[in-house]
Amino acid sequence: MKYQETAFRERSGLCNADGKGRQKAVSLSVPRKRGRRRLQLRLEEQKRGRPEQKAEELPLFADYLWDWLKIVAPTIERTTYHSYENIISARLDPFFRSRQLRLDQVEPCHIRELHESIFQDGCNANTVIHYHAVVRKALQYAVKNEMLAENVADKVDRPKKGKYLAGFYTKEELAALFEATREDSMSVVIQLAAYYGLRRSEVLGIRWSAVDFARGTVTINHKVTESSENGKYQMYTEDKLKNKSSFRTLPLIPAMRELLLEQKGRQARYQELFRSAYCMDYLDYVCVNEMGRLFRPNYVTDHFKLLLRRHNLRIIRFHDLRHSCASLLLSQGIPMKQIQDWLGHSTFATTADIYSHLDFNSKQASADAIAAALMETQ
Repeated sequence: MKYQETAFRERSGLCNADGKGRQKAVSLSVPRKRGRRRLQLRLEEQKRGRPEQKAEELPLFADYLWDWLKIVAPTIERTTYHSYENIISARLDPFFRSRQLRLDQVEPCHIRELHESIFQDGCNANTVIHYHAVVRKALQYAVKNEMLAENVADKVDRPKKGKYLAGFYTKEELAALFEATREDSMSVVIQLAAYYGLRRSEVLGIRWSAVDFARGTVTINHKVTESSENGKYQMYTEDKLKNKSSFRTLPLIPAMRELLLEQKGRQARYQELFRSAYCMDYLDYVCVNEMGRLFRPNYVTDHFKLLLRRHNLRIIRFHDLRHSCASLLLSQGIPMKQIQDWLGHSTFATTADIYSHLDFNSKQASADAIAAALMETQ
């Protein structure tokens, strides 16, 4: 489901330097309305073959960014929309608005200044790349609609992306985690994520209708996400995953079969115990609390960190359970291609880029091969 509901409402964000943070809904300012109207009139005139507007009539680039975001909103994912919205609110709007640059006045030097300002605030190269990408996409839309002759962002070199080394737990640490959280209501969430290497949204999206105890399979075909709406967090459930490869049917691991049957029994007992107070909206969902309410994605992240501290376990992110799964598969000699299918990565390159440094088995095989070859020459 494409995000449309809040795309037509402007916001000013109470965000930190990396573009994250809660937001506060505000009224649409007059300059922003005028900028959007000018942009719409220009596009309409081009379609009718009328002469182009004068450069002086082009909107401020800061206003244009919000206009562009509104236009592309129906074509991008909800999470992507909020990411762009936060990026514009946190840095792009104040940076370009303070310089009062019109759309046609943005030059490579301004984008380089933007990069430098982000670095000066202590952010890394990956953060700069994210901001650069939004600026480039917005300018490319203007080029596509013949508002600009060229995309000046293409003349600016992006910094090299930093190599991300995923964190992970060893099998001993996972065993300690499972034991420590065995009585916690989120135990099923943690173990499903670790055994199957699921994304947070995929874990919360598992439904009983997707678990086939007779055939011994569990199908990943649904997700639960959360985003801020008018300063409040709203959950969304939808049959749309990150990519086509994310839709996958996996074998029901014996330990998971037992865990899921226990969870199903608990839900039945809680429903009988709490009766009318029990939430009936999520009866088909596996990952619910004692009152039948679906775990909020942000709660999962926060509560997981709390559990690790409470039990004196090494701090990792919830998403690192996915990396832990991949690490264990590699240590058992599972080929990278099979790990790609298990994790639901869209390409082999994605899997190899994240986990190639952990693939010791293939390196050992190479070491044995070169040793054997050189021994023949001695």
